[in-house]
Amino acid sequence: MKKSSPRKRRPAKTPRKDYYRLRLYIAGQTPNSVAAIANLKKICEDKLRGKYRIEVVDLLEKPQLAKGDQIIAIPTLVRRLPPPVKKIIGNLSKTESVIVGLDLQPIR
Repeated sequence: MKKSSPRKRRPAKTPRKDYYRLRLYIAGQTPNSVAAIANLKKICEDKLRGKYRIEVVDLLEKPQLAKGDQIIAIPTLVRRLPPPVKKIIGNLSKTESVIVGLDLQPIR
């Protein structure tokens, strides 16, 4: 039997509290899904400038992933980090509502 070596952890480039992990649930390339992706990218670049990671989950390809985040409508954005988890439903076109809803802070 091989002994497993201890896993090395990579140093974090950004402190966890300043890093946003976002998951956007969509269903194919519908107009609302495409708009949600574009709106989210713009908001993140304007407000978070590289301190985020977006994961887009197409529920037509991976429907089983909806259960984990209790997705009942699409598109839905889930902020996984920093805690607590927050959700916004819709195409994210109301920028101010998204910023307030996800507690996104502008870069100082």
